[in-house]
Amino acid sequence: MKPKKNPNVEVGRNSGIYFAIGLNVMLLFAYLSMEHKTFETSDVTLEELQLVEEFEEDIPITELNAPPPPPPPPVLAEPETITVVEDAQDIEETVLESTETSQEEKIDEPVVEVQDVQVEEVEEDVSVPFSVVEKVPIYPGCIGATNKELKDCFSKKINDHIIKNFKYPQTALDLGIYGRVIVLFIVDKNGNVTNIKSRGPDKMLEQEAERIIGLLPTMKPGLQRGNPVSVPYSIPINFKIQN
Repeated sequence: MKPKKNPNVEVGRNSGIYFAIGLNVMLLFAYLSMEHKTFETSDVTLEELQLVEEFEEDIPITELNAPPPPPPPPVLAEPETITVVEDAQDIEETVLESTETSQEEKIDEPVVEVQDVQVEEVEEDVSVPFSVVEKVPIYPGCIGATNKELKDCFSKKINDHIIKNFKYPQTALDLGIYGRVIVLFIVDKNGNVTNIKSRGPDKMLEQEAERIIGLLPTMKPGLQRGNPVSVPYSIPINFKIQN
């Protein structure tokens, strides 16, 4: 049986080429349509402007030689009227006398008698160190025949007083503050403890040391040549924290 179609004639043999050509043609038309530009047109009115040269008229400048106005008439000053006042008041002249003296003039000087001079005694606040004073201040209850015994008793009584009235500040104890405080005070000529000063590692310890020294009793004042004198004294106070 013979085939109906001619094998030499095949319709779909070049279909890929035709498809490619047609696709390129369509793409070309699409590109040209996208790139095509149109512009809006409007009617443009063209007007013609004619410039006509203007005629400028020259006006001549005329100078008027008019005479200046006459000056104003001068103002005549009124004559000054002099009034004569009669001087009826008499003025006394002040005569200045010279205060210079001559060598012949004697100057009277007042004579001051010795009995008329009043001598005012000024009490001096003499301060003698504790180590060299002839007689140290006597703490209440101290008895001694020599100055050394009185010094030892004074120092012992001061230490006993500090131990008795010592109180560690609670805030300083909580913060762990400790150290040595040097306290300086003066037993004045009346036996009172005054001028208390201190120096230490912290203000709280200094205040406690000054409080203890401020509780000292009144003593018998120190003597120098039989007269009461002020005697300074210093003592260290140790603040220690024991575990």
